[in-house]
Amino acid sequence: MTSAIPDPNTLHPMPDFPRVVFLRPLVKDPRIEVGEYTYYDDPDAAEEFETRNVLYAYGPEKLVIGRYCAIATGTRFIMAGANHLMSGVSTFPFTIFGGEWAERTADLMQGAPSRGDTVVGNDVWIGYNALVMPGVRIGDGAIVAAGAVVTADVEPYTIVGGNPAKPVKRRFDEADTARMLDAAWWDWPVEAVTEHARTIMSGTPADIAAVAATLRAKGAI
Repeated sequence: MTSAIPDPNTLHPMPDFPRVVFLRPLVKDPRIEVGEYTYYDDPDAAEEFETRNVLYAYGPEKLVIGRYCAIATGTRFIMAGANHLMSGVSTFPFTIFGGEWAERTADLMQGAPSRGDTVVGNDVWIGYNALVMPGVRIGDGAIVAAGAVVTADVEPYTIVGGNPAKPVKRRFDEADTARMLDAAWWDWPVEAVTEHARTIMSGTPADIAAVAATLRAKGAI
């Protein structure tokens, strides 16, 4: 019997491990966009990702997560709805309680600044109990350490950790990072990803660049 390529539309891609879910077929909120094969691991409530892990999503801002990301238990994304105005003497959100409070303050809330969408690139690994703050952008190939609080953008192929999260090291030098971003293996057809999965897991940026060049020459990407 020929082994099949995993189906990105399968909610539980590992039948014996219900704690692991592919997020793309799970999420229904149009403000959450997730690429193929990105998974979330949680032993207690994996299927409640939208409500337990994406918090304060009251506004129009989106959470956009790329392909082939690994998101560990307890990762939380704080959305812009959590922000309070700090332009006056109080941060109390009078508007949300309605009535005359809302009538007198709605324009203030509507004009509140926003950092925009929260964007996670492709092939990003986010560790246990990490916290991602509103409007952050995490680049392709980045790694967020367990317990990190990400308050600022993360460059591609950079490891960050701590509270607030700071760069720990770059995974590759600038030349190799450029090779990886140019190859963009996560955009290859899944058949090509499957054929070269071993190289993707254990090869060098030069190896990936060589595969990408071959695929381009064949018109496969």
